[in-house]
Amino acid sequence: MATDGDDDGSPAPPRKASLGDRAAWRVLLDQVRPHRRTLLLGGLLSLAGSLAGLAMPLMAKRVIDAFGAGGTMTGPVLGLSAAVMAGALVAAAGRFLLERMGETIVLASRRTLVDRILRLRVPEVDRLSPGDLLSRVGSDTTLLRAVCTDALASLVGGAFTFLGAAVMMAIMDGLLLGVTLAVVALVAVMGVVIAPRIRRASLRAQEALGEMGSMLDRALQAFRTVKASGAEARETAVVTAAATEARDRGVAAAGWTSLAGVGAWTSIQLAFLAVLGVGGARVASGEMEISALIAFLMYLFYLVSPIGQIIQSLTQMQNGLAAVTRIQEIALLPAEPVAAPAPAAGGAPVGVTFTDVVFRYDEDRPVVHHGVTFEVPAGGMTALVGPSGAGKSTVFGLIERFYEAGEGTVAVGGRDIRDWPLGELRAMLGYVEQDAPVLAGTLRENLVFGAPEATGEEIARALARTRLDDLVERLPEGLDTPVGHRGVLLSGGERQRVAIARALLRRPRLLLLDEATSQLDAVNELRLREVVAEVARETTVLVIAHRLSTVTGADRIVVMEAGRVRAWGTHDELVAADALYRELAATQFLVAT
Repeated sequence: MATDGDDDGSPAPPRKASLGDRAAWRVLLDQVRPHRRTLLLGGLLSLAGSLAGLAMPLMAKRVIDAFGAGGTMTGPVLGLSAAVMAGALVAAAGRFLLERMGETIVLASRRTLVDRILRLRVPEVDRLSPGDLLSRVGSDTTLLRAVCTDALASLVGGAFTFLGAAVMMAIMDGLLLGVTLAVVALVAVMGVVIAPRIRRASLRAQEALGEMGSMLDRALQAFRTVKASGAEARETAVVTAAATEARDRGVAAAGWTSLAGVGAWTSIQLAFLAVLGVGGARVASGEMEISALIAFLMYLFYLVSPIGQIIQSLTQMQNGLAAVTRIQEIALLPAEPVAAPAPAAGGAPVGVTFTDVVFRYDEDRPVVHHGVTFEVPAGGMTALVGPSGAGKSTVFGLIERFYEAGEGTVAVGGRDIRDWPLGELRAMLGYVEQDAPVLAGTLRENLVFGAPEATGEEIARALARTRLDDLVERLPEGLDTPVGHRGVLLSGGERQRVAIARALLRRPRLLLLDEATSQLDAVNELRLREVVAEVARETTVLVIAHRLSTVTGADRIVVMEAGRVRAWGTHDELVAADALYRELAATQFLVAT
């Protein structure tokens, strides 16, 4: 929300909700739990594929034995080929199921995260940057996808293959299996030690990516200012510094990941050497056939692959836990309640009453309102005027319940706004912000953004009232012409009039206009004054104005200074009675100096 220059509405640093390892695992498992049947089926298919593959060492043993006995090898070779093909097809089916499950989980996570972000309380969004929020929806959920597809699929498949290979090795030779598992246990110990470090390093890397996105978003939001200021190189340096920090943190995470991979590879080589040594001794002593040792070594390689898969999967899961932590930080922030369907707009005008309102944007920020008290009667036009930093825009934020007053009461229609259902309160308000934002999309989509049920006749009337009908006639596709990112294809005055038309289409019972004519030329300002005067005969209009010429005809003017109300009355009354208002009017040549 735009605030007056000295309102000190600058956001405080974001408050992060902590999420421990157990809580992160719990959240991750909650994501998977609704898909447990698919997970089970995919696991069973992976097991079936693994079983087909695990037949290969036995088939190889038969081929060797047949070759040694001088028999035919056609049957065993054909059987071996069939096992390979069948195992590949079944494993592919299981992998597809798990991949599809992962994509579904990510879609649900993104939908929930976006819904949560859009329902956050305004103070929480003030503390966060758009770039960081985009990073959480984009790169963090992409990491989650890697966990739920690659990591989970590899973990399930690897676990089943490991178990199958272990069972077959136990059948063939329990002693050699014991030697193998003793060495493999080293991998498990190493994983327990390294995994938390991988997660912490990944979390820091993701935070650095979010910061880089914030820096780039800052430059893009002020793209023309950056160019006009010749600041391309400076902004590039700022973003590059953030990117370098992200690189450094990513390298730290990669270091721990590499250490885990090297440790797993080393332990596997040690297992191979141990089995070869013990097994070779047993073959030499006649306790074991050479074909059985070869088959056991083949099973050892079958054990090696799933161990590598499991290590990689657990590493990816640590990255995923870092992503879950950042996603869950948003879920733990205070959000507005889900608003019930609001009644149709329209109805009798409503008034506004501020009674001893005290407000500050945060506990460590200066007080913005010092016991503000004033009344806006139902119907007609009331204006808020005063120097920058007087707290005028903050009044609108409190009426919309973007912020909550610390002390005192704000009433709309004679009812404390905290007693209004939020959806019902905002449904009867029309709000034109100071910078009159226009969204990417068509002109029609922007006009009906707050009133999607508006008819063609209502749109035409709003266009005529705001003098936008000429613009529509000039546009190549009329109302369906795209207006560009943030309405860049429209002039400042056109964007302002679009925002006003959008508010009027809601048929508000209270219309809030924050500097609604700041970007209009004299002709369009005069026309808009006529429109506002016309609207004020139908509803309540509360307008903030620095340009006093737009509000000299207001029914009541409230003068604010330094977070206090110092006077109210008509233009003539205030010129006669209030020195500050008389000074403001004189500097704008509305009265003699």
